[in-house]
This record gives sequence, structure tokens and C-alpha cells, in this order.
Amino acid sequence: MSKAPFQVENDEAARVTRAWVLHPDIKSDPNRRLADHGLAEAISLARALPELEVVGGEVVPLKTVRAGMLFGSGKIEDIKETLHDQEIELVLVDGPVSPVQQRNLEKAWGVKLLDRTGLILEIFSDRAATREGVLQVEMAALSYQRTRLVRAWTHLERQRGGLGFVGGPGETQIEADRRAIDEQLVRLRRQLDKVVKTRALHRAARAKVPYPIVALVGYTNAGKSTLFNRLTGAEVMAKDMLFATLDPTMRRVQLPDGPEVILSDTVGFISDLPTELVASFRATLEEVLAADVICHVRDISHPETEEQARDVQDILTSLGVEEERPCFEVWNKLDLLDEEAADAMRARADRDDAVFAISALTGAGVAPLLDAITTQIQGAKRQTDLHLSYADGKKRAWLFDHELVEAEQQTEDGFDITVRWTVQQEAQFERL
Repeated sequence: MSKAPFQVENDEAARVTRAWVLHPDIKSDPNRRLADHGLAEAISLARALPELEVVGGEVVPLKTVRAGMLFGSGKIEDIKETLHDQEIELVLVDGPVSPVQQRNLEKAWGVKLLDRTGLILEIFSDRAATREGVLQVEMAALSYQRTRLVRAWTHLERQRGGLGFVGGPGETQIEADRRAIDEQLVRLRRQLDKVVKTRALHRAARAKVPYPIVALVGYTNAGKSTLFNRLTGAEVMAKDMLFATLDPTMRRVQLPDGPEVILSDTVGFISDLPTELVASFRATLEEVLAADVICHVRDISHPETEEQARDVQDILTSLGVEEERPCFEVWNKLDLLDEEAADAMRARADRDDAVFAISALTGAGVAPLLDAITTQIQGAKRQTDLHLSYADGKKRAWLFDHELVEAEQQTEDGFDITVRWTVQQEAQFERL
């Protein structure tokens, strides 16, 4: 039976928190970006939480940051009027906010406030599905909360979903007992150690069947999961939404005319990723550290694609990924460009053997990327003519089992065989 309209509205009112996004545009920030794009990304982050209704947002130009209040008194009054008029319950500040600034602004505006780190932690908590992901988010959240007056951490008693910053039990203001938080951190670390050991056993098992690992990395919403689904036939969550994928997903894939590999889809990176998350999600990104080939997927249609690429590279470097590691740049979302711009991107990509312009959505350009991955893993293939006697039945069977035979002709004393193989495969054949 369908609900009456008024009942639906009441349910929505009980569930949704009205939010307003502020992007401080700090003139003195050396890493300052285009303010409009920064605000758009922050709004996309906020919309990733289903319990938030993002009413709107604004860019706040700042010459300098005020130590106690972040913004100047005049701007605080202007924003207060907007928040009152729009009936806002939660303000999201796209940047770091100190505990003192948070307290003062909440008091001045009469609303709850969350900074960029808190918002990302909230999203991660809402999305984490595996036991490891949940533990890592809770540890990161506790490390973050320990530095400030925490309004509530009753979310720790819940199995998943939300950190208590937005709605629910977190609405009551409770000062955290640091000793209790430390005890909780110890408990979580013990649980996480057990999970990490289990993952180590799984990696050891995979090492015995030495499939090469191909890791997809990139800025959040670059299209990694869409590419992963196209290559594997899997149904990993792929939406036009920041942080659609959090927990690592791996599938075994047979490359066309190549070996079997393990393809790994990873959490998307983002600028100003909270340091708490970089540390706690290191285990989640271990497949990247162990990868034979890294595919850096970029949203080439995004106006800040170059800045996003630098953010990804900085995080890879901080994780300890060496520059020598084979890495392909995958310029994705050609389908979002007009024909002229797409042709220009293809022409630029064609000039670099390590760059591939594709559309993961349509499949355009994916085949050459797979060929390059195969070549990188196996080495370039070459054609060789062999003659095998009738006594070499074992060698002949090996060639057919590995699908290396291009042509074969029977002769009086055996077989003339044309094979196409890599240097490694030739060496294996010689050892038979």
C-alpha cells in the first residue's frame, strides 16, 4: 500500500538535514584553485550523503584567515541572515576549521558546523561496507575527534552509517573523554590487525598463483568503477557521485591475447584528503603498492583535470609508489567532450605511448589500452618459425595449450609451426 502524501513529507522532514556549503577563497593560499570549481566539488561531496539536502552554497573571498572566527564579523552577520532565511541546520565549510573556530561559528550562527575533513569522514563512514573499511573509518574519525570537543561518539555503538555529525544521536553535545577514546582506538587497532592479517593470508595465497596485478587509481568520480565494470563484467557501484567506491574490489580478468590478471578498483583520491584517512586507508591501498601496472584514470572533461592529476600523483608518492612503477594515464570521459575536443585529446594521447584516450562508458579506445597492459606485463610478442619432430609431442601440445600457434603444416618428419610469443614464453618453451 502506498503512503499518503503527507506521511511521505513527514518522513522526509524527519530524515533530511538542510545544509549550506561555504567555500573560503583564501587569497594568500599558495594552492588556491578556481573558487567556483572548488565550491562545485564541495557541493558534490555534500550531496554524496543521502541525509543532507544541500540548499545552496557560496564562495567567501578572504584576504586572511581570522584565528578565532575564520571570517570577518561583517561576513559572519551576512551569512547568519542567509542561514536564517534558508532555515539551514548544518553549515559545511570546504576547508580546515579549528576547534575554536567551530565553537565560535556554531554559537554565532546557531547551527551545527562541519569542515571538509569531517564531511569526508562522514561520507566514508556512510559508504564503508567491509569490516576493514568500517574499522579504518572509525579509527580515522576518533583520531579527528580527539583533537576537538566532540559532540557525540555514540555512533561507535552502531554497526555502520554516519558518524553522529549529521542527525541522529550526534545532535546532543557531549564532551569526549580522551582516555575513553584512546581505549577505543586500542580496541579498534587490535580488531584491524586481525583483519589485516587475514588480508595478508589472502595476498600470500594469490602470490602462489602469480597473477599480475593491474590497479586502477584516480581522482574520485574519474570513472574507475565504470572502466572496472566494462573490463570485468562486474557490477561495482558506478555513479556520477564522489566516493561511489570505497572498499577495494578485485576480479580476475583474461586480457585479450594475453595473460590472466587481477584487476583492482580502489578508493578515489581527492585534494586535501584528511591525513587521518591517508594513514588509516594505507592497508586498503596495498594492492596499489603491489601492482605490476598502475592505470591512472583521469576525467579529461573536468576543467581542473591537471590539478586533480597532481593530487593523485602526490598521494601515490606519499604512499611510497616508486616513479619507476609502470603507469599508464587513461584519459577517460571522451564522450562528454564535443567531437572536435575529443579528436584533439586523441591526437595528444597518440603522441605518448603511456597515454590512452578512452570512454569507459562506450568502450571507445579501451582495446589499445588492454594491448599496452598485455605488452607491459608480458613483453612485446614476436613471430617465430619452429620445426618439431614427431617425438616432440609434449612441446607441440604445450604450444597449443598456451594458444601460441599461428599456423601449422605437417611434413614428412614432423611439423612446421609458426608461433607468436613473448621472450618469457620462448624461455619457458626452451626449458621443456
